[in-house]
Amino acid sequence: MKCRHCGEEIRLTLVDLGSSPPSNAYLSSKDFDQQETWFPLRVRVCEACWLVQTQDFVDAEVLFNPDYAYFSGSSDTWVEHCRQYVEDMIERLDLGEASLVIEVASNDGTLLRYFHDQGVPCMGIEPTAKAATKARSFGIRVIQEFLSAKAADQLVSDGTRADLLVANNVLAHVPAIGDFVSGCSTLLASEGVATFEFPHLLELVAATQFDTIYHEHFSYLSLVSVERVLSAAGLVVFEVERIPTHGGSLRVFAQHAATGRFSAGPGVAEVRSLEATVGVETAAYYLGFQDRTDRIRAAFLTFLLEARSSRRSVAAYGAAAKGNTLLNYAGVGPDLISFVADKNVAKQGLFLPGSRIPIVDEVEIGHSQPDYVVILPWNLREEITKQLGYIRSWSGSFVVAVPELEVW
Repeated sequence: MKCRHCGEEIRLTLVDLGSSPPSNAYLSSKDFDQQETWFPLRVRVCEACWLVQTQDFVDAEVLFNPDYAYFSGSSDTWVEHCRQYVEDMIERLDLGEASLVIEVASNDGTLLRYFHDQGVPCMGIEPTAKAATKARSFGIRVIQEFLSAKAADQLVSDGTRADLLVANNVLAHVPAIGDFVSGCSTLLASEGVATFEFPHLLELVAATQFDTIYHEHFSYLSLVSVERVLSAAGLVVFEVERIPTHGGSLRVFAQHAATGRFSAGPGVAEVRSLEATVGVETAAYYLGFQDRTDRIRAAFLTFLLEARSSRRSVAAYGAAAKGNTLLNYAGVGPDLISFVADKNVAKQGLFLPGSRIPIVDEVEIGHSQPDYVVILPWNLREEITKQLGYIRSWSGSFVVAVPELEVW
């Protein structure tokens, strides 16, 4: 395998999670009579540029098809994150009626709605049909396609340049990461600012967040690797913020190296030092991840088997991609977890890929009163625990499996 950024041969493996279907390829009942496609799920480490990446087995067009069902507005925590981000950026960059904000991978328009409501001109670039349609219903202009250098050239030829380019949780989702960042650079106005948010590799490794690994995540990013990717496209990082989303993320602020107007902030040196201290650019840093992953799997599966043998019922909440990685790697099906509830109506009535556990409305939790509710999107643990607090009325307990099994 060659690195998708620098082209060097890759020999180091972070983890091998066997095989699974794409984590967002939800099934309908009619799909049960058809063969489900599974792909190897293996993550490798480039020892030249230190980009951590999945081994290529499936095209992005297969993963992000018209039926892609993720809507960012389904999480109250994420909605609040977007609202706060918009307020901060308007004040920090003095954005107004003469500005243009472009969000790449704008999904259902959750973030752009706040710019729109504040009177700041904005537009989205979003490849999936359902999400783009939802965003347009709010009056937001959306270009439905994958961002590439070629697509950016076309937009710029039409006079489109961003004073703020937003790329939240998309950098990890693009296979041709260099071409994508080149497109971002082209779209950015000469003195504009681009922000990239992505789960931080250090958090993934430290907490063994193996369930955040799935086919739709092509890359697992450190500041070291991101700076190299951005630099190749003529962008330079001038500030970095550590934020709590998705189990611990970075927000990177970038500008054109030749024309940017901001001096480097303290966050850049802080995160560079942190990554150097733990040894991100050494092979030793990545050793042991597989063993820790296997121990988490074993503990979770043991818990489920013991619950079944003691006739205690188990349900789950959150039909999230990370949950699908966990369930499929552990070999869990509806015999161990009877259903997963989710408030995203686009997922209700479908089945999780691989495990084929049914997805239902949250009301089913109250009807069936399970003894345990497994929170699959553990990064939203606080929000979900509060939302489902009523399970205490029948002495129900919550469960998370990552970073370690916990029942409370």
